[in-house]
Amino acid sequence: MGVTTFTDEHTSPVSIIDSHNLIPNLLPQAIKSVEFVERDGGVGSVKQINLAEGRNFKSIKYRIAELNEH
Repeated sequence: MGVTTFTDEHTSPVSIIDSHNLIPNLLPQAIKSVEFVERDGGVGSVKQINLAEGRNFKSIKYRIAELNEH
């Protein structure tokens, strides 16, 4: 198993607070589910994206470092 770390920043014109529910419905062929591994969705939470079968990776984990809800 290998671990790769990178930092990326995304800006969205729509709220992504509920993305863990929305993304698997929009991309069912690519993403099986999104779940919280640590905490509840605020700053410091860790999300895991479980990818559909046949992908190069089984899952992706990321930590929410900052939220700007304005």
